[in-house]
Amino acid sequence: MPEITMPRLSDTMEEGTMGRWMKKVGDTVERGEVIAEIESDKATMDFVAYESGVLEKILVKEGETVAVGQPVAVVGSGAAAAAPDQGSGASQAEAKPATAPPADAAVDAEAPAPPAAEATAAEAKPAAAPPADAAEPAPAAGSVDGEQKKVKASPLARARARDLGIELHGIRGSGDGGRIVRADVESAGQGAGNGAASPVAPPATSPAEPGAGKPSDETETAVAEADVEEIPLGRVRRVAARRLTESMQQTPHFFLTRAVEVDALLTLRSEINGSLKDAGEDLKVSVNDLLVRACSVALRDNPAVNVSWAGDRILRHLHINIGVAVATDNGLIVPVIRDADRKSVTEISRETRGLIEKARAGRLTTEEFTGGTFTISNLGMYGIGHFTAIINPPEAALLAVGGARAQPVVSGEEVVIRQVMELTLAIDHRPLDGASGAQFLQALVAILENPPRSVI
Repeated sequence: MPEITMPRLSDTMEEGTMGRWMKKVGDTVERGEVIAEIESDKATMDFVAYESGVLEKILVKEGETVAVGQPVAVVGSGAAAAAPDQGSGASQAEAKPATAPPADAAVDAEAPAPPAAEATAAEAKPAAAPPADAAEPAPAAGSVDGEQKKVKASPLARARARDLGIELHGIRGSGDGGRIVRADVESAGQGAGNGAASPVAPPATSPAEPGAGKPSDETETAVAEADVEEIPLGRVRRVAARRLTESMQQTPHFFLTRAVEVDALLTLRSEINGSLKDAGEDLKVSVNDLLVRACSVALRDNPAVNVSWAGDRILRHLHINIGVAVATDNGLIVPVIRDADRKSVTEISRETRGLIEKARAGRLTTEEFTGGTFTISNLGMYGIGHFTAIINPPEAALLAVGGARAQPVVSGEEVVIRQVMELTLAIDHRPLDGASGAQFLQALVAILENPPRSVI
């Protein structure tokens, strides 16, 4: 029987979380048909079957995280399909030995483990008699008549619940058929949801034994832990942390900074947006949209910067694909605008907004966040005037953009007030040198200070 394995949906993906199964055991599966949703390190994507047949076994439950290449289901002729739904908890346990979920595994539909405080107390005082009302074990949260009730929740809701450290049981869903969506989880986390579950409490500390001179090391540790809140790492933040650490450790960064007067650029932006408004367009071009366009033109004129380091050779890219760093609840995502030099600033603006919305909703496709050749990180909207950033591998350069601020500037023999923005180019010193980066910045500043309409 052919096994369907967890696919590698991006170059950084090492494991995936099974989102929602679109098929159940016994259903017919066609090659190329979407059978499930998978949460990768950067987005939630459709899982397409590469074999036709009958879904005989589901080996990985919704919300469970497994490594790339591990079997998640079996597709065959249908002869071995079991009568019960093997996606359920009981059948799943028979179909595959249970493995301990990773630390950041999604909130599971099964009954939660006892809180750490209860486990600690049980180990510290094994001889203590349980209270009379604890003789019978309490029913699992979300159970009905002793049977576990399956929680209906979207993959994004499960991921958000994991990030916030709250249980899905007891949250009233506002989606179709009572399905829990991300907004329900966030409301529960703020204590505003209907029947919202509470975040997991920090472990309680045990008092020192009578006669002890001072608290034990274990007690002191428990007291310290009670003063902090543990926030589980989501996949996006965990992968970003690993990749950026590798970039900073392995890539010899070199930084170049230029100040650019952007009065003409801001005037052009106002003119473009005025024209769009007059035409009835529901679109506003941002400074970042203009930067994407200007960088793409500067890269086209300076192809030596549009490269990657490949160990024993340099890869010069024939397409100019600009990545735009986007902050999301789960971490930093860099969606990519492909062939930016061939698009107008209004086309870039529309595409960027669509990508940002999909990035924050976790719905980017693999093509939309891979293949970048240059990245722009803009923190000007937060009041940041200047900063340096870490290169997004395997790219060789990244532009860090500060906000425009009014500053005195010497113009001829006069001091005038201009809107000035600082740009800091981070370059990989292996495929690039200072002169290459300086020439690129020089070309970029020339475009931004005198933006011709033919270019923008």
